[in-house]
Amino acid sequence: MKRNNFYIFIPTRSRQRQQGVALFVVIVFVLLSMLLALWASRSSLFNEMLVGNDADYQRAFSAAQALVQDAELDIQGANSNGTTCTVDADDLKVCRRGIKEQFPIEEKEVGTLLADLDNLPATGPKCKHGMCLKRSDRPGKVDKQDFWNNSTASAGITLAQMTGTHASDGAPVGARYGQFTGAKLGNDNDPANPILRDRSAVNKGGWYWIEVMPYDSAAGNSGLIVGGSTNLALTLVPNVAYRITAVAYGQKSSTQVVLQETYVRQKRKD
Repeated sequence: MKRNNFYIFIPTRSRQRQQGVALFVVIVFVLLSMLLALWASRSSLFNEMLVGNDADYQRAFSAAQALVQDAELDIQGANSNGTTCTVDADDLKVCRRGIKEQFPIEEKEVGTLLADLDNLPATGPKCKHGMCLKRSDRPGKVDKQDFWNNSTASAGITLAQMTGTHASDGAPVGARYGQFTGAKLGNDNDPANPILRDRSAVNKGGWYWIEVMPYDSAAGNSGLIVGGSTNLALTLVPNVAYRITAVAYGQKSSTQVVLQETYVRQKRKD
């Protein structure tokens, strides 16, 4: 009896084709996974930059607030703890000892102080040891009021001038934190404020300036506040208002905070 033999041939081309498609799919998924990982890393880096910039701004903002408070105490003639300023034998600048620029106590001292500040060279800022005339245009120039944004001398007083010294006597234009109040900066291991302690350059740490502005004693009757029964009547001795400008730099070179405050020392009528 003759047996018939049947042979079944399985084509290999389809198997190879299936293997090729699977490889292509795997490559696509790998590429997509790489793109997702790259996107996640860039997003994480971007978020870290945002958080870092905001944290640096908050640190600089806190330093600027400390500078404003230090300027207030300087005007009051007080130490950093608010008590009456006491002379520090180790620091001749505390309490403005030996410095001509003093905050006026009596009315007659206001004119003398303003005249001394006005006699400073017209090419530079009318400031010395952190005390300034009210900022105004120089002769023949329209000065920028926001000197902290100005880097061109032809456009007005620059920040470099406000953080520099006078060529005539080397006296500083602005004031540093604790310079006249004796506020401590700490040491390298335990700094009171790392930002304010950094004085390695003029664009490090922080500065403040105080504009001395005579106040009209008749302002209480001039109706400066409209729509209310109470006018802007201040009991000032002497009649002077102060405008404080504080600039603080963050630990990043691009971080800068500017705060301004108008400050008056009122006294009770009795």
